[in-house]
Amino acid sequence: MASPISANRAELLAIATSVATEKMIDKAIVIEAMEEAIQKSARSRYGAENDIRAKLDPRTGDLRLWRVVEVVEEVEDYFKQVDLKAAEKLQPGAKLGDFIVDPLPAVELGRIDAQSAKQVIFQKVRDAERDRQYEEFKDRGGELITGVIKSVEFGHVIVNLGRAEGVIRRDQQIPREAARVGERVRAYIMKVERQNRGPQIFLSRAHPEFMKLLFAQEVPEIYDNIIEIKAAARDPGSRAKIGVISRDSSIDPVGACVGMKGSRVQAVVQELQGEKIDIIPWSEDTATFVVNALQPATVSRVVIDEEESRIEVVVPDDQLSLAIGRRGQNVRLASQLTGSQIDILTEAESSEKRQREFSERSKMFEEELDVDETLSQLLVAEGFTELEEVAYIELSEIAAIEGFDEELGEELQSRAAEALERREEANRETRRGLGVEDALAEIPHLNEAMLVTLGKAGIKTLDDLADLATDELIAKKRVEQRRREGSTAPPRRDKREEDKGGVLGDYGLSEEQGNEIIMAARAHWFEDEEGASAPGFDDEPPTEEAADADSSQ
Repeated sequence: MASPISANRAELLAIATSVATEKMIDKAIVIEAMEEAIQKSARSRYGAENDIRAKLDPRTGDLRLWRVVEVVEEVEDYFKQVDLKAAEKLQPGAKLGDFIVDPLPAVELGRIDAQSAKQVIFQKVRDAERDRQYEEFKDRGGELITGVIKSVEFGHVIVNLGRAEGVIRRDQQIPREAARVGERVRAYIMKVERQNRGPQIFLSRAHPEFMKLLFAQEVPEIYDNIIEIKAAARDPGSRAKIGVISRDSSIDPVGACVGMKGSRVQAVVQELQGEKIDIIPWSEDTATFVVNALQPATVSRVVIDEEESRIEVVVPDDQLSLAIGRRGQNVRLASQLTGSQIDILTEAESSEKRQREFSERSKMFEEELDVDETLSQLLVAEGFTELEEVAYIELSEIAAIEGFDEELGEELQSRAAEALERREEANRETRRGLGVEDALAEIPHLNEAMLVTLGKAGIKTLDDLADLATDELIAKKRVEQRRREGSTAPPRRDKREEDKGGVLGDYGLSEEQGNEIIMAARAHWFEDEEGASAPGFDDEPPTEEAADADSSQ
């Protein structure tokens, strides 16, 4: 009959083999964990203070135990150190500083020791398995994957991916889609994160990329890169839009994605639980693409503001509700598709807006330039919107206006420059009244109007400005359009909700200019550091006489 030790060794080796095979990890990792477990059990027998090592032969199961001691001149730790005389008995010829292996008799592993060993082994195996899972999936973000639904916990769907588990969070599921345990499910790998409890694989069925990958499976031309999906936007479970373009002029991208009798697009629609998909021809011309994106509504005119990344779309009065869509869905998806904020106006609203802007600009020129109404309206009609445009444009362009000459152009430019100076002086007085330091006026790219805005935001010193990040200074405010649904209701003005942007977000400063402003405000910090001397390096140490004199005082 085998001894208890042999039986336990055989049992542990069997566990090592089966676990390594089942979990698909290196058997050496399991053997290493086993040795740690045996060392732990041996220390409980011989004393936890000892430095005990264990070696288990992975083929025969032979176990060797030994204690490691250091040869020292004077022993301080009797468990880990020996003097030279004692070392000679253990290993002839031992020298100071050597480490000697002191063999120990093998211990019999009882039931409790074996159970403890198993726990240590399984913990080590779990850690190794988590590392393997992370290494396998860390570079697979952006792929389409198929798994089996294992469970649904607090609305989150746990998916068995074979060698790992993924999770489809509630906000990444298709609304009203029933998740049944045991069903196969396809999902998009959004990201893979390493966490203490193991790698977390986050899946999605609501992401626009999921729909794009589904089309790539159903449309060979997309897989072969003949057709490209340039943009995609989704309202999961309800409606989606994709913009497609063909690299082969003989292939219709929309027709290829739709398929014979709609077979291709219907396969995607079924996977997305009936989500309606608008397939739109993509165009490099933004205005054309916006018109296509707002289908089925008819568009009268498109005005693009590239600086603000906004697009104003004018539609006939009877097309307003169609362009907006139910609960703003159509215009919202079109905005996501184009990457720009889209404002929908009716012909009447657009006309009213143009008239209001024309009147405001005409009145501004009339007052600031001290000219009559006819002349101010003529300037606005020629496309002038700001005093700066009049003051700094080439004189020949003003003189070229019908009814103008160089003498009148020079006079208008002179008056515009004077008006700008008056405006600057008024802002300077306001800025000083707010307590904004004059030093800020020396910062490049900042004018007095900007300094007034900074002062009203509580930024009044170089340090106040230097403490800001570039985004906090120049980030543009984003305006999200909120349009009410209504097909027969009269047009209503847009309700807008402004997201907090940078302090100077309305002035159109570039990121480069913002960086220069921040660095200029921080310059005095570095000057102070260079001017200060480090204590104890530049100064001579005080003499004893000087120290005594200081102490007596």
